[in-house]
Amino acid sequence: MAQVTEQSRGILLSDAALQHVKALQQQQGGQALCLRVGVRQGGCSGMSYTMDFEDPANINDHDEVYDYDGFQVVCDKKSLLYLYGLMLDYSNALIGGGFQFTNPNASQTCGCGKSFGA
Repeated sequence: MAQVTEQSRGILLSDAALQHVKALQQQQGGQALCLRVGVRQGGCSGMSYTMDFEDPANINDHDEVYDYDGFQVVCDKKSLLYLYGLMLDYSNALIGGGFQFTNPNASQTCGCGKSFGA
C-alpha cells in the first residue's frame, strides 16, 4: 500500500489513489471538482461504498472536508461514522485492480470489496 501524506485525516488516500482520482477529474473536463465519499444501505454485506465527483459549491456544514494538495475529499458526518480511518488505495493490476477500501470499522466485507457490514 502506498504512503499517505498526513495521518490526521478521517479519509485517507494513498498516493496512487490520489493520482488516479486527479486523472479522472481531468477526464471530467478538468473542472475543480471534489470527491464525495460515503455509504448507503445495500450491497452483499449490508452497506456499500459510494464515490462520485461533485461541485465544491455543494459542500455544506454537515460535511467533513480533507485537503490533499488542493484536491478535496468530502464526506458527510453520518457516513463518516462508518468510514473514519478508511484507506482508499488504487491498483492498476489486471486481476483485482481498481479502488480498494480498507475500512477499520468493517466487521465483515464481501468478496468484491465494495460493501461491508459494521
